[in-house]
Amino acid sequence: MNAEIEPFRRPQPFKRRKVYVALPAFNEEAGIGRLLTRIDEAMQEAGQPYQVVVVNDGSKDRTAEVVSEYSKSMPVTLKEHTANQGLGATIRDGLVAAADLAEDRDIIVTMDADDTHTPGLIVRMVRMISEGYDVIVASRYQPGARTVGVPAYRRLVSYFASIVFRVVLPIKGLRDFTCGYRAYRGEVIKRAIKEYGPRFVDQEGFQCMVDILLKLRNLHLLFGEVPLVLRYDYKEGASKMKVGSTIVRTLALVVRRRFVG
Repeated sequence: MNAEIEPFRRPQPFKRRKVYVALPAFNEEAGIGRLLTRIDEAMQEAGQPYQVVVVNDGSKDRTAEVVSEYSKSMPVTLKEHTANQGLGATIRDGLVAAADLAEDRDIIVTMDADDTHTPGLIVRMVRMISEGYDVIVASRYQPGARTVGVPAYRRLVSYFASIVFRVVLPIKGLRDFTCGYRAYRGEVIKRAIKEYGPRFVDQEGFQCMVDILLKLRNLHLLFGEVPLVLRYDYKEGASKMKVGSTIVRTLALVVRRRFVG
């Protein structure tokens, strides 16, 4: 008796991964338009489908107006906080919004909105996710990394912070725990939101970026890095980070995560 032959099935059309870029913005009128242009150029050159989600954290300048104007000619979505809530809440809302839009195989990128992170690096991060990594961090401690215009004391603080994290709470594949320029597999962020709920991003300040990695560390993921090109000389205006309080809060977080969980 002849085996039954399966009918021919036409293969599904290839669908490229889409990149969702989540930008936390607070008083970024001066540089966010330039950044959006550079993101569009990088994605167009690579033929990469993308969507930008800007979370405006109660800015007092024209950030919202600038983003709204760019959204007329680019795939940009603006979400608003009526009052300033801080980086933690803004990153959280950006990740949740991107995860709601993304499919599991898509990629979610976070980066600073002050034009200091070079968008061309997204293409390399996407490639590494396609090669099998779950989380990619743009690192100041990889060969080929460059930082321009960063004060020496800030570089020193970041370097010692990297050593502390690698010793106390190591994550295989990572040396830079504090840089916010990252790419995540869409399924990873969806899983983390489901696993942790509101606790996934529950730190208020810049230490939230460290805490995200420490929580993802528990999900047994594959982490990797690409060399960061940090153009701090492109930044207009003073830094919003209060270095002293950020150090204290981050060290307190490390102790809590190491000994409490």
